[in-house]
Amino acid sequence: MTTKDNFDKDISIVIPLFNEAESLPELTGWIRSVMEREGFVYEIIMVDDGSNDGSWDEIISLSRSDNAIRGISFRRNYGKSAALYCGFKAAEGRVVITMDADLQDSPEEIPEMYRMITGDGYDIVSGWKQHRKDNKLTKNLPSKLYNATARKITGIRLHDMNCGLKAYRHEVVKNIEVYGEMHRFIPYMAKNAGFTKITEKPVHHQKRKYGKSKFGVSRFINGSLDLLSIWFLCTFGKNPMHFFGLTGIFMFLAGGIIAVWLIVSKLVHQAGGMDFRPVTEQPLFYLALVSVLIGVQLFLSGFISELVSRNSSDRNHYNIKDSF
Repeated sequence: MTTKDNFDKDISIVIPLFNEAESLPELTGWIRSVMEREGFVYEIIMVDDGSNDGSWDEIISLSRSDNAIRGISFRRNYGKSAALYCGFKAAEGRVVITMDADLQDSPEEIPEMYRMITGDGYDIVSGWKQHRKDNKLTKNLPSKLYNATARKITGIRLHDMNCGLKAYRHEVVKNIEVYGEMHRFIPYMAKNAGFTKITEKPVHHQKRKYGKSKFGVSRFINGSLDLLSIWFLCTFGKNPMHFFGLTGIFMFLAGGIIAVWLIVSKLVHQAGGMDFRPVTEQPLFYLALVSVLIGVQLFLSGFISELVSRNSSDRNHYNIKDSF
């Protein structure tokens, strides 16, 4: 198979890993078998996220017998997003594949995912583990709830947004910045960068053969908070005043109207010789004042955020598809 579009390699396989030394020989052997069978020119980029079980030594050993293997080693554990960021930065292939190192993702899925990118024109092909081999109570049910929420917020119809097995067009990984714990939402980040041709492919999911999972139920809680964060940043990141200013004005007006109504009502009752309750003895008056103060603070927050946004170094950063 020959590469096109001036790419020296057809596929870059980025594998972030943490304490997966036992599975690496089998995984690389499996990948090599598939790649050679299909005739791909490829590279395997293994990013060791601060492992302490000898994973880095294993990567070095494997690279001596396979020059397609490249390695990146962190001095400490930074997280999967950091590993993917560095892997994406180093990737040279026309199509970039990400997969986990625990042998639960099958390399046999790679050729079809590659074809869907290069032949069908998709920007991202996300794996969909229809039949998971994980514990149903601790992973399957929370995963379904989490993905349903993600579909609602992002508008991307993926059943398994957090699946580690994905294929990306080269341009996608070079135009997004993965940080924090945002690796869960790369499709959403890509969509907001203008790469909207996103689909999914049912993939085979296997039971973990070595070691134990590095993620617990807490990742779904953290993931939900991260989802809200990235939604806010993608929606209002360039125009924070649209959120803070509008909300602040609404709260200021609501509080002001209530306060004026209470004062006018008191004056009307007083002028008519009717019983009235002093404004300062009514809890609603203090709630109105709090609303006014919060409204002013929100408006000023939006104003300051707008100043920061306008002076940021990437305020005029745009992803240009083509030009002539």
